[in-house]
Amino acid sequence: MVKRVLIVGGGTAGFLAAISIKTKAPTLEVTVIRSTLIGVIGVGEGTTSPVPDYLHYDLKIPPGEFFRNARPTFKLGIKFLWGPRPWFNFPFRAQFSGRYTGLAHDNGFYCADDMEYASMDNAMMTHNRVFERQANGLPLVRNNHGYHLENARFVKFMESYAAGLGVVIHDEIVATVEQNEAGVSGILCKSGRRYEGDLYVDCTGFVSLLLGKTLGQSFRSFSKSLFCDRAVTGGWHTTPDEVIEPYTTAETMNAGWCWRIDHEDIVNRGYVYSSAFISDEEAEREFRAKNPRVTETRIVKFISGNYHRGWHKNVVAVGNAAGFVEPLEATSIAVICRQARSIAITLADSDDPLRPGIALAYNRWHTARWNLIRNFLSIHYRFNTRLDTPFWRACRSDVELNDAAEFVEFFRDCGPNAYWTRSFVDGVQIYETEGYLCLMLGMKVPHRVRYTPTAADLRTWETIRERARTAALNGTTVRESLAVIRRPDCQWPEGFFNPMS
Repeated sequence: MVKRVLIVGGGTAGFLAAISIKTKAPTLEVTVIRSTLIGVIGVGEGTTSPVPDYLHYDLKIPPGEFFRNARPTFKLGIKFLWGPRPWFNFPFRAQFSGRYTGLAHDNGFYCADDMEYASMDNAMMTHNRVFERQANGLPLVRNNHGYHLENARFVKFMESYAAGLGVVIHDEIVATVEQNEAGVSGILCKSGRRYEGDLYVDCTGFVSLLLGKTLGQSFRSFSKSLFCDRAVTGGWHTTPDEVIEPYTTAETMNAGWCWRIDHEDIVNRGYVYSSAFISDEEAEREFRAKNPRVTETRIVKFISGNYHRGWHKNVVAVGNAAGFVEPLEATSIAVICRQARSIAITLADSDDPLRPGIALAYNRWHTARWNLIRNFLSIHYRFNTRLDTPFWRACRSDVELNDAAEFVEFFRDCGPNAYWTRSFVDGVQIYETEGYLCLMLGMKVPHRVRYTPTAADLRTWETIRERARTAALNGTTVRESLAVIRRPDCQWPEGFFNPMS
């Protein structure tokens, strides 16, 4: 019987796991060992739209308290400086996975030349607005957004919230991990104190202290699909009158790409690149030339991939200790939420000792999810024609698509057919039909089926686009919206957030 859960490592993974388990299985003893000397990464992070749902519906974290203390900003999607278009927007809310009323074909068939204003959120992103404005001037807040989170502030809030639920937190540095035939038998810390659990949750990041180093699980690299292995990160402070962009920017660079994440007082930037095509020094020069306001920088090394088994014996890993891919589609926190949720539900439902079949099922799910993410990211690289550099030429010729190859073949043959695209890509959550079609259309990947709209069809399409543009021009900014939402009297309606499926 699992009665004691010992989480090794804090940060986003550790405290999301602790809160999830304590919320779903409140009678369990949940302990976190983390070190304030190690600290947190401290960079900006973006999320997908299921993350707010998980935080506020599944975990019951009050949104008002969260907004006032963790201080997130809104993210409607990703603005791609990618492919032959000047840019294209990938909002979370649907724009290409269906057909607007009055049109003869699916929406994607009308975007060969111009994708702008294809949806309300697309228009909002173009004009740096986040919500429609109501007649009373207040934002019409919809549940169609993710968050931009400043990591240190977010982790501080989550640690405090976990402690309030009864999670025990110890500030320790691990000295030795003890083993027996069941897996891990105890954690000996430099203070001399020893900790035990019935289930150990590895949240030690890239070190993967329990799953990788101690239990020796093998790692599966994604290097044949994702060539990047380093990032140089930095940022700068902003002034209160500067615009907060309600999206993450992904900008093509000579040997990779650069993100931009806006917070209220900080802009965070990072250049993800391949060390096989550019040196650290060259990458930093390119990064600083693109971002002259950047102050201090640092290099982060990583390997994209996952451990073959995320759950082995009495150890289950969450976050980077289980696997990692670059933040091109902001999958990190969403993956952590789903891992933590799966573990918490398993523990809450278990009245007997955990059977080996649980780990078998978890690992099957674990591998399938990493495959789906890898496949989706590979498309970003294979078809980006924006720059003609050695790195991008190698991507276009050598990046392996794996299971995404069948979808690519279908798209080339049939175009942005939303109905049948679902048969190839469903199961990637937010990146299902919508994500795949947006990427292929945005990068202008050629397809054989074409449609020339009639005059009546074009009038309908332009009416739809103009309605979105007009609403966006009158929309509320991020700063306006945050000022309203953070007020103590702001009420969140019942059913605003949805359960994570």
